[in-house]
Amino acid sequence: MPIHRRWSEDSIPAGQRPSWPVLLAEQHGMVSRRQLHTYGHTMSDIRANLAGGRWQRVLPRVYSTFTGGLSRSAKIHAALLYGSGYAILSHRTAAEEWKILPVIEGPVEITVPYTSSAISQAPLVIVHRSRALPHIAAGTNPPRARVTDTILDLATSQRTPRQATNTIVDLLGRTRVSVAAMEACVLARPPFRYRPAIRYGLALVGGGLMSALEVAYQEDVEDRHGLPRGSRQTPFEVDGKTLWEDVTYDAQGAAVTVRLDGRSTHSTPGVAFRDRRRDNAAELAGRARLVYGWRDVRESPCAVAAEVRTILTREGRLHSDARENSCPRCR
Repeated sequence: MPIHRRWSEDSIPAGQRPSWPVLLAEQHGMVSRRQLHTYGHTMSDIRANLAGGRWQRVLPRVYSTFTGGLSRSAKIHAALLYGSGYAILSHRTAAEEWKILPVIEGPVEITVPYTSSAISQAPLVIVHRSRALPHIAAGTNPPRARVTDTILDLATSQRTPRQATNTIVDLLGRTRVSVAAMEACVLARPPFRYRPAIRYGLALVGGGLMSALEVAYQEDVEDRHGLPRGSRQTPFEVDGKTLWEDVTYDAQGAAVTVRLDGRSTHSTPGVAFRDRRRDNAAELAGRARLVYGWRDVRESPCAVAAEVRTILTREGRLHSDARENSCPRCR
C-alpha cells in the first residue's frame, strides 16, 4: 500500500489544518520545528519556551510541549516526526505495534527513504533505510511496516543465520501469517542477508514446526543423534477441545509424545490446567510423555536424545528407523 506524507510536510491551507489542540492531542504533545513555524511560532518563541522550561528538545528539530518523562506514544511520534513525513515504524517497534512481540523499554525503530538525512539518535531512535519504503507500509496510524515485512526485517537484523531461521519460525508461529504470504514477501523483496536461512525457516514452518525450540529439537536431538523424525503439531481431543502436541512418534509405531515447553505462557493458570488435563489424557491412553525446555534442548541435547532413544527402544520401534549418530559430543 503506498504511503502518503503527513499533512505537516505539505503546503496545506490553514483552513484544512487541524487546530493546535487537536494536533497536540494526535501527536501526544510532540511537534516538529516545521509544524511550529506553520502554526506561527518563530525561533524566538521556541527558544523562549525552551528557556522557560515549558517545552523541551527531544530530537533534532523535534520538541515536546511539556516537561518530564515521555510516554511510549510520545516517543513514537517524536521518532516519526524526526524521520520526516515518509517515516514508518519498523523492526522491533513495528512488531510490538502488531502485538507479535512484547513491548520493552528501548529505542523506537523507524525506516526512512534511502535518501533521507536522518540518522540514529541514541538512546531514543534507531533509523533504518529502505528503497522499498512505499511498498512495505501498512495503512495504519501511526504508520508502520506490514507484518510480513516486519518479520523479514527482524530476521535479516539477527546476528547469525541460525538466529534468522529461528526468528522466521518463531514469529510465524505467533501470527496468522501464512508461509505463502511470507514467500511472496521474500520474492518481492529479496533480502540481502541470510536469504538461504530465511527460506530454510519457511520450509521448516511449512513442515509443521512452530517455534525455535522445535527447530533445535529436530536438528540437535533427532537429526544429529540419528533418531527418527517425529510428526509435528499432532491434534488430540481433550475435554472436547482439539489440542496440539509438539512431537509424536505414532507414525513410527510408538505411542510417544515429546512436549517442548519453551513459552512463558505455560506458567499461566489456564494453560497450566490445560496441560494437566492433557497429561492426564495421555496417561489414560497409555502414552509415554517426555517434556523438555529450552535449556534441556540447547545445553544438553545428548541427554535428551538418550532419553528419547530409551523410550523408543522400549517401544521396540527404534531399530528399523535408526540412523547414524553424527553428534560430535557423543563421539
